[in-house]
Amino acid sequence: MGLTLSNWRHWVPLLAGPLLFIAIQLVMPESLIDPAPRTVLALTVWMGAWWVTEPVPIPVTSFLPMLVLPLSGVMVLDDAVVGYANPVIYMYMGGFILAIAIERWNLHRRIALAIVNRIGNSLRSIVLGVLIASAFLSMWISNAATALMMLPIAVALTNELDERDQFDRDQRDSFARILLLTVAYSASIGGLATIIGSVPNAIVVAMIPQFFEGVEISFLQWMIFALPLTLILLVILYVYLTRLYTKVPDTPLEIDFVAQELASLGPMSKEEKRVLGVFVVTALAWALRGWLAPFFDLPINDTLIAVTAAIALFVIPAHNEKRALLVWDDMKSLPWGLFILWGGGMTLAAAFIASDLTGWISDQLQLLDGVNYFWLLLIMVLLMLFLTEIISNTATANMALPITAGMAAAITTGNPLGLMVAVALATTCAFMLPISTPPNAAVFSTGRISIKQMARAGFTMNIVSAIAITLFVYFVMPLLLPSV
Repeated sequence: MGLTLSNWRHWVPLLAGPLLFIAIQLVMPESLIDPAPRTVLALTVWMGAWWVTEPVPIPVTSFLPMLVLPLSGVMVLDDAVVGYANPVIYMYMGGFILAIAIERWNLHRRIALAIVNRIGNSLRSIVLGVLIASAFLSMWISNAATALMMLPIAVALTNELDERDQFDRDQRDSFARILLLTVAYSASIGGLATIIGSVPNAIVVAMIPQFFEGVEISFLQWMIFALPLTLILLVILYVYLTRLYTKVPDTPLEIDFVAQELASLGPMSKEEKRVLGVFVVTALAWALRGWLAPFFDLPINDTLIAVTAAIALFVIPAHNEKRALLVWDDMKSLPWGLFILWGGGMTLAAAFIASDLTGWISDQLQLLDGVNYFWLLLIMVLLMLFLTEIISNTATANMALPITAGMAAAITTGNPLGLMVAVALATTCAFMLPISTPPNAAVFSTGRISIKQMARAGFTMNIVSAIAITLFVYFVMPLLLPSV
């Protein structure tokens, strides 16, 4: 078979990864860096190249640490596979299973419609209702699932507006854009609030104990810190989209569609009530874990709570069907590849420590010791935020967080932990391009918003998010999260 353009597009990035790995091993002498950290650095570049260009599926790239680290002698196999079983992965898995149950019994649609129906009696109120519903759901289920669920509601609302004569064409198109951007952006912002709301949140929470011994962030601690930031960004988003990006009139409007859809769901089923019960108990257990553990004298943690909830969903029977609330066939939508990707990142982070690559990076970045901590935070946030516009936020977090840990070790001013948290938060806030996040791609697919329009709105939100994250990490984080 001859080499065609499409073949080159596959083979060049496929070969680039291992060739870069070999080149770093050959070019960097032992007088500059020891063999073990050099191997881990080369592996990081190889994985980064494949994560960005995707000549193989992203989860397959994440198996490389399991192969390269034992063969190179950096880690034994038993240590190299530990990252793939990190407890936080199972906490996230339990959260995903809970989300699948919520979707399986259509509870998420009832919640969203109820919020919009309760709030929406004018154009601005409809935007606010969609924003609150999208953000709340995204705290507990993936931003992609949230956007895909909210999108039909938003499209139906815009279609109903199109059929009315009280607004001209430009007003209807503007409102459609605002509503679609509200779905995309609030689905991303809402995920900041909880550990399970966004993959980078969970990645940084899992990596922090590896780099900072004895430091852990619980579900409740993260939420106490991140929820206020989320609310601030949501308020800014609402004001920006309805008052600055385009002025939305506060015109009273009766939208029959939402009430009709809500009525069509009928009374809440027993299955919905049981799933809601599991959800509420799980959320309360995460919030009260600090009091539950000593009360029961048991080593209760966030992962055990999530796994218990997942098991319960396979045990509690559905009311009108000869099955439990969940069966194994429902797990087809569980993102197994994401857990492998995550495990590869955890193992890579462990290799940074085992090889002392973190120490080497810290030594190379001693010049940062004199840099103002606030400006360093802002630069890192902006860098990660715009990098995530073109690279998966999970891949960005996996690559950037171990390097950021080395950078954090080089500074003596400010909270080193803050750099890692800021990077994780920034990788969730990419608003400019359809490829940046699944919610952006979902709303772009409707054809009612152009790349130029999304980029214009997204650039402003990128800058606002960067400033808000930097200020919050700099001033608020020391008061609410552990310091090192």
